[in-house]
Amino acid sequence: MSAQGKSVTLRTLSRMKAENSKIAMITAYDYPSAKLAEAGGADLLLVGDSLGMVVLGYDSTVPVTMDDMIHHTRAVTRGSQRALVVADLPFLTAHLDREEVLKAAGRLMQEGGARAVKVEGGEAVLPGIRACTAAGIPVMGHIGLTPQSVHQLGGYRIQGKDAETAQRLLEEARQLEKAGAFALVLECVPDEVAAWITRSLSIPTIGIGAGVNCDGQVLVYHDLLQYGSEIQPSFVKTYAQLGEIAVQGIRNYVQEVREGSFPGEKHTFRAPAVVDYLTGERKNDSCRE
Repeated sequence: MSAQGKSVTLRTLSRMKAENSKIAMITAYDYPSAKLAEAGGADLLLVGDSLGMVVLGYDSTVPVTMDDMIHHTRAVTRGSQRALVVADLPFLTAHLDREEVLKAAGRLMQEGGARAVKVEGGEAVLPGIRACTAAGIPVMGHIGLTPQSVHQLGGYRIQGKDAETAQRLLEEARQLEKAGAFALVLECVPDEVAAWITRSLSIPTIGIGAGVNCDGQVLVYHDLLQYGSEIQPSFVKTYAQLGEIAVQGIRNYVQEVREGSFPGEKHTFRAPAVVDYLTGERKNDSCRE
């Protein structure tokens, strides 16, 4: 189990898999979400390009830019002391030539402060992953449902439901491990397939909609807390209703403003000397009339 007071490293994650100690990853997109997720005990913070949907209001992750990712990664790393911060390479970046992939991953680490990057895809992104790992950049893989390819996949669908596609996922997982990935996200994969892949790899698997047999789990911050998120995937479990609490708090504030009870005496500053001065000024003004 990762210690609360010690920074999580790649060795920590490897040891957790060996000890069958589950890994908890949560997405974070800014300073307060990073602080809260870490205070809650998260081992990894993922600055996911899902920020495009839950923070920026896009209908997919595709419009998210490198500048967006760096901006949000900077905020998360300022709010994290212990958890390992992983940042997504945005749409198409991992499919560029090796030099461009290296530059992009390097920016996420140098400018954003990330300690690792996540790359979606299988065989097509292997050259970029090899280049990164050879240069000392830790890479987390991501297969199964890959949101950056949602249009090609025909929507948000479960992957690996038959023997052929399950075998393909296993081969991709092995290729990613061989290329140097330190961990692997499995998204929207049947439990049996995820368990098979997890047993076949020496690196940890992190599931999202992939059953209980992965080495760890990841959820989107806004989904698990129901905070401003209208999307509710079937695999998401909600642990708090922050959205309802926030809306009710705002309604109370608006009501008090409209009825004139806020700010009220408790939240109002007083300066008696100024009051006396202003009162005297008004008296002097009345005398001149």
